Amino acid sequence: MYPPKQHQDNDINHLIEVIKTYPLATVISVANNLPLITHLPLIYKDKKLIGHIDINNPQAKLLKDNRDVTLIFSGPECYISPSIFETAHLPTWNYIKVHLTGKARANTDKVALKRSLISMTEFLEAPEQKYVLNADNPRLDKNLDYIVMFEITITHWEGKFKLSQDKKPSDINAAREELVRAYKINIEQFLKNIF
Repeated sequence: MYPPKQHQDNDINHLIEVIKTYPLATVISVANNLPLITHLPLIYKDKKLIGHIDINNPQAKLLKDNRDVTLIFSGPECYISPSIFETAHLPTWNYIKVHLTGKARANTDKVALKRSLISMTEFLEAPEQKYVLNADNPRLDKNLDYIVMFEITITHWEGKFKLSQDKKPSDINAAREELVRAYKINIEQFLKNIF
């Protein structure tokens, strides 16, 4: 087995695309030598990540004052059987991940928070825009005191793309087709089994 391809600064646009397509981040902070982990959608804007967290979440206290934070964005992943390849290979697991580190800063401006929540909703509703979060929504105003907005300045980017890229072109294509097929089927089967 070989290590996944590491994406560095010259490939940041690829990493940004992963973040935009799969915006749910695993947000990791450390307090008293223990990790605090929350899963939150984050929006990439002006070379920063913008997010919101419930004020009662213990991690909210750590997403400020330029504290260190680690983030993981996960793209599609699946088991790759050697049976899909034209040539002999061993079983493997293909995946797309983006690992980031950064400095978190809270933004206590309620007007900015409101605009940010509306903007995030627009982004997540794209392209159909079936729902619009209006600025005059009374539920939005009632909840502003319970939401903390934060920004993360990214200090380190690292992409981990393991897509059978060390194989011959026909096997690479077979692995990518399997990733698409398996990802869709795995989600459908999982949801049928769990609910």
